[in-house]
Parts: sequence; structure tokens; C-alpha cells
Amino acid sequence: MSSSPEEISKIIKEQIKNYNSQIEMRQTGRVVLVGDGIARVYGLKDCMANELLRFEDGSFGLAQNLEEETVSVAILSTEYDIREGSQVELTGEVLSVPVGDALFGRIVDALGNPIDGKGAVDCTDRKPIESEAPGIIERQSVCVPLQTGIKAIDSMIPIGRGQRELLIGDRQTGKTEIAIDTIINQKNTDVLCIYVAIGQKSTSVAQLAHELENAGAMEYTIIVSASASDSAPLQYVAPYAGCAMAEYFREQGKDVLIIYDDLSKHAVAYRALSLLIRRPPGREAFPGDVFYLHSRLLERAACVSKEYGGGSITALPIIETQAGDVSAYIPTNVISITDGQLFLETELFHAGIMPAINPGISVSRVGGSAQLKAMKKVSGELKLLYSQYRELQSFAQFGSDLDADTKARLALGERIVEVLKQDRNSPVRPGCQVAIVYAVVNGYLNDVEVSRVKDYETALYELLENNYVPLLERFENNFYEEEDIAELKKALDEMQRAVI
Repeated sequence: MSSSPEEISKIIKEQIKNYNSQIEMRQTGRVVLVGDGIARVYGLKDCMANELLRFEDGSFGLAQNLEEETVSVAILSTEYDIREGSQVELTGEVLSVPVGDALFGRIVDALGNPIDGKGAVDCTDRKPIESEAPGIIERQSVCVPLQTGIKAIDSMIPIGRGQRELLIGDRQTGKTEIAIDTIINQKNTDVLCIYVAIGQKSTSVAQLAHELENAGAMEYTIIVSASASDSAPLQYVAPYAGCAMAEYFREQGKDVLIIYDDLSKHAVAYRALSLLIRRPPGREAFPGDVFYLHSRLLERAACVSKEYGGGSITALPIIETQAGDVSAYIPTNVISITDGQLFLETELFHAGIMPAINPGISVSRVGGSAQLKAMKKVSGELKLLYSQYRELQSFAQFGSDLDADTKARLALGERIVEVLKQDRNSPVRPGCQVAIVYAVVNGYLNDVEVSRVKDYETALYELLENNYVPLLERFENNFYEEEDIAELKKALDEMQRAVI
């Protein structure tokens, strides 16, 4: 089918009439060097620090070093086709990730792209991964407890909403297990959870997701994964991406729990990135700003006052130590930023005491202010008695002739250790925790064989859940009056008669 000359002429005249001259200015540069996930680009004079750059193959990069002639760019992709001479253009934007309710139940990468095979994530909002931490005026003191469901933590080293509590210990001591149990315990609360896996094996992340799925916890959890096979820039970006997602919910007045597993690998990824872009190395070859790397991340966790929208982000960063050395560079840095630490000991773990928390050097600097009134009252002596037991135990093994007081303290300590032991995925409700701690501290378990403490505990929980639900609810609603103590004693006396 051919057009007549008149029609062609008419079309041309129409196009000339409606022609709108627009010149689009875009600054572009050229790659002069590429390798190990880093590209050196020439010609981007107006580039900003941390600006997002687009390569001609469609992949993105993050501007790092702004030098006189060139820009060092961290490539944010595991698969790319970038060569010397490839064109790069400025986007004028900073790196952002998708945020919103559609992310719950999903596993995403450091850029917010789904990697769980369940299709696209339907999020319309985006948020920059770097943002300013709330100022002093916007914050309020930590005053609401974050229940972990773990007796040893909720009684001796409590955590409050808006706190930053460090989980620190050697590899294979149960740090991730505590984090998972804490997520599972938020099931019937209003706390949303984000788990950031940095440098983990993909199989470990899949196993963790399966565990949370089975416990019904994935419906309020987002997993952000930058696995060991991902590049150093992606591992560096991952925790900031997770924090941006948490901030979106906090700005809506919600409470969020975020776990960074772990910041040791994050620091190693940042060191690799810094050395590749030729930043001068400092102690242990880490760059000079490695402290700022973690402080600007963890300072974003806060409890915001009601006038500024409310909401909180509670951070549980994890640090892996080498041979229990808490005085190494990265552990001391993170300890100085956080509001306390839970130290997990290899010896306790191998002795079958789980969670393997060392009460001597574990501390919560603000959680006590947020602890339930009943738990605060009954657990006052617990940490002291436990610490005394551990000290006496080391001396008692050398002496055979012990006085009655030492024997009594050792016997009580053995029962405290047995009470604080807890299996995985078995959170204990706060009211029941108050009851069992009161029982062991006040000598109700002295006549119970150590081997039968677990049976006693199970029977006590059953009795309380069947006959004393109002009492448990009063403890959980922050009541602890004389009549509550009397009713608790009545329940324990009833338990004594059943045991005898």
C-alpha cells in the first residue's frame, strides 16, 4: 500500500508545525579502568558523593572517591558487562530501596529486588538508604520493654524498644538463635521485624526463612540478604537498606526490631571496598572511617517521642569475636556505640548451658528502665546470685571440705542455671518468667532435684496457665502489688504440695 505525494507532504508539514525543540543535557563519562567490582570513570566533573551512576549496560554504581580527574565507582551488580570505554551517566539521585507492607514475608537483596522466586514486590514508595539519625530533641528515653521470651535476657539483661543491644561471641555460640527466637516471640505483639544477613551462606538464609515460616513469623518479617557470593559493595549497602525499610515503618509510629547479622562481615566488606578504591588503610587495614561506618547506622535506631510521630527502631547488631577477644578493633568500636552487650561464651555453650550468656560482662545500660515492674522486683538478686555461683564454682573444684553456706549457694546456683536454660523456639510469656524466677530466688526449688527442675518448671507453667491467668496478665500489664505477691505464693505453695 503506497501513500500519495500529497499525503506525505501533509504529514511533513504537520510534523514541522508541531516540532518542539528540546535539548537534553546529560553529563557522561567513560570507564578508564574496571575490575573487582570497582570502575574508575573519567569525565564526571559534577558527580556528588554517594550519587547513583548508570552504566550503558543498564547496571548501576555508587560514587565513592571523588578525585581530581576520575571518580571511583562501586558497581552494584554481581553480573555486568562493563569494559574500558563504556559510557557512564549521572542520575542526580542517591541510592534508594523500595519500602512498604508488600515486603513482609519476602526475601530481598541489598537493592530491594526479590530473590525468593515469589514474583515482583508491589511497592510504590522508595526511600534513600542513607538518612540522618533522629536528633536529641526528637528522641525520648527507652521506657517500653521488648520481650525476647528468653528468661536469661528478660530477667538479667532486659532490652527496651529503641535500644541498641549488641550480641557478641565466638562463632557457633548461638547468637543468631537468640535473634531468631526474639523475632518469633514478637508474634502476638505490634513489633515488626527486619533481619539483615550480611555475608551469610545462601543455605543459612534459606534455612532461617524456613524456620521463621514454620513458626508463623514471616508474615511480619522482611529478610534482606547480601550473601557471601555477592560483591563487597552489595554487602556494604545491605544494612543501610534494611535500616531505610525500618525507618519507613517507624515514621508511621510503629515499633520495629532490626537484626544485623553480622557487622564483623560488614566491616570486612567495607575494608575490601576501601582497599580496592585505594583509600589509605589504618589499624588492621581498616579505613579510618570504619567507626563512622557503624555509628551512622546504629544511631538511626531510636525511640522517637510522641510529638514527632512516635515509633521506635530497636537494633540487635551481632559481632563475631575471635577466641573470645572482645578488645579487638571492631568489637570495641561497636561496644562503644551500643547501649549494652550480651556476651555469649564458648565454654558455657559446650557445657550445654543455652543460651550461653555470661552474666558477668553482659550488661543492658537502659533496658532496666523499661523492665516490667514485677520482673524488676523478683530478678534483683538473680544476677548477683548467679555471678557468685560462677565464682564459687571455680574455687569449689579445688577444695573438698566446704562449709554449709558455700554448699547452699552452690546448690542454689545449680538450680538457677537449670531454670535459665532454654530450648530453641520455646519462648516463655513474661508472667510465667516472673513466677519461675521468684520461685528459684526464694528457695521454692531447694528441695527439687536438679535433674527434675525442668519438669517442675513445665508443671508450674501449666498450673499458672490453667488457674492463674488473671495473675499472669497483671504481671504483664506492669502490676506487682502485695495481693499479687500473696497470690503468687499461693500458686507456688500449691505447686510444692503437688511435687511432694
